[in-house]
Formats: sequence, structure tokens, C-alpha cells
Amino acid sequence: MRSKGTKTIAENRKARHDYFVLETYEAGIELVGTEVKSIRQGGVNLKDSWCSIDKGEIFVRGMHISPYEKGNIFNRDPMRVRKLLMHKREINKLYGTVKQEGLSLIPLSLYFKDSKVKVAVGLCKGKKLYDKRADMAKRDARREIDRNLKAKNQ
Repeated sequence: MRSKGTKTIAENRKARHDYFVLETYEAGIELVGTEVKSIRQGGVNLKDSWCSIDKGEIFVRGMHISPYEKGNIFNRDPMRVRKLLMHKREINKLYGTVKQEGLSLIPLSLYFKDSKVKVAVGLCKGKKLYDKRADMAKRDARREIDRNLKAKNQ
């Protein structure tokens, strides 16, 4: 999905732990200048953020963009609701899927594509506790194998 001119700004690792990601979509995001400057400094947090669809428009909620230090009166509320930019038919398709199947729209990552800020939005299904435990067991087993191979090679 991502090409040569991309740079990841922030990842939502908690989303991959709490949800099965069925599909991902790329969306632009409506920002003001001081927010972009703050994002360039790495002042963004995607943890506990989600997307909602209201009146045919998609919004990201719960995303924290720290106020820009040199921004004075132009800084906006760090937790304000921000509009995502997607094609109308994509939004309508997502709306139908979310309402019908009980899925969630979760921002997975924020990245620069050339000079524009983009959001990877995932169509997600919630994991049960036993699914999370199974994933943790797989991850721990993978780590143990990697450690043993590394020790063996040294």
C-alpha cells in the first residue's frame, strides 16, 4: 500500500492487539498548519482513537495532536474531531459494512505520503480475550526462537 515516498509518523499498536484488521483504507486528513508542524515533531498519539461516520462524512475521534510550542493563538484543541478525506462511495460502502456486520473503523497509522499527511484506517473486528492470549503466545514463541537462533549463531 505504501510507496517509496512515505514516512511513518505514528502507529496504533494497541489496535492490532485489540482487533482483527480485515481491510485497510487510505484517507487524507483535514488539519491546520500548527497541527502539521506538531505532527512533524512527532507530537501525535493514536491510542484509543476511532472513526465514526456522520451524515456521509467520516471523522476521527480521540486522536491527540499536541499543541505546537511556537503556535500561540493558532493552536487548536488537541483532542478535536478531525474530518477524514475519502471518496463518497468508499464512505458509503464502509458505513453499510459497519452497520450491517458490527465492525469498527480504527486508525492504524499516520504517515506522510510525499508532503501530505495520510491515515491508514482499518475495518476491524474485535478480538476476544482468548484470541489476544493466543496472539501473545505466538509472539512469545517467535521471540524465543529468534533468541535461540541468535545465541546459536554467536
